[in-house]
Amino acid sequence: MTQRLQGLVAATHTPFHADGGLNLAIVERQAEHLLVNGVKTAFIGGTTGESHSLTVAERIALATRWGEVVRNSGLRLVVHVGSNCLADARALASHAQTIGAAAISALAPSYFKPKSLDALVACCADIAAAAPALPFYFYDIPVMTGVQFPMSEFLAVAPERIPSFAGIKFTNPDLMAYQQCLNAEDGRFDIPWGADEYLLAALALGATGAVGSTYNFAAPIYHRLIAAFGKGDLAAARLEQYRSVRLVELLARFGYMAAAKTVMGFLGVDVGPARLPHANLSQDQRTSLQRSLEELGFFGWIRA
Repeated sequence: MTQRLQGLVAATHTPFHADGGLNLAIVERQAEHLLVNGVKTAFIGGTTGESHSLTVAERIALATRWGEVVRNSGLRLVVHVGSNCLADARALASHAQTIGAAAISALAPSYFKPKSLDALVACCADIAAAAPALPFYFYDIPVMTGVQFPMSEFLAVAPERIPSFAGIKFTNPDLMAYQQCLNAEDGRFDIPWGADEYLLAALALGATGAVGSTYNFAAPIYHRLIAAFGKGDLAAARLEQYRSVRLVELLARFGYMAAAKTVMGFLGVDVGPARLPHANLSQDQRTSLQRSLEELGFFGWIRA
């Protein structure tokens, strides 16, 4: 059976130099930061990793470096390989298998969108076949892809056509659909949750793993949330979840991607700017963000 994605899985940033080129020297620091903060799995090259703003060669170089860094480190590696070009996705999947990734995941094509559930499954099967030894997770994020099918129906047909199928990275706030997926075939599938600001609700429904961007820089908040929930201390769990909500709300006001990457720099992990079409923060905005985080209590929250 596939080893499930338990606990916090950080959807990592792709590090860039100031000129926008890849800065692969920072990957080792990213990995160290995750491990120090109790995060044991990295999900690279996804939405947070600005995958659609990277060339295939850059994505291969990024995955290669992560593969080198995590070897014998205790950190598991999940590589996002989705692309609007399925040939590119297959190449990325095949490469992920050669570097010792623990699993792969793929978004739906989002320019020429699959018009039916059958077409979506066919796309996933095509990608997964290029890395048959790796567990495959479909990455459901309809708010970004515009591709929206009932995931319970996807689970009813995908496993027959995708031998390596493991589950769904469920980045969709539809908690009813999430519960249906968790309970499909008596809980056969791994359905890690993908919306950080809803984590407590997902835990209440049975989530055991979560993939998210804020776990890069705010993991202690969520570790406390999970621990409090496990002890039945809902008041403490709600407090931590509301801290998450306030943090996400603040970053969104500044422009989430650039703000999140800026926070990493505040913590000593300089992942650089975001690429266009994301805007970056001016120096005044960076100063304002740091002040706002201090006023919020963020730096105390991640040390407590």
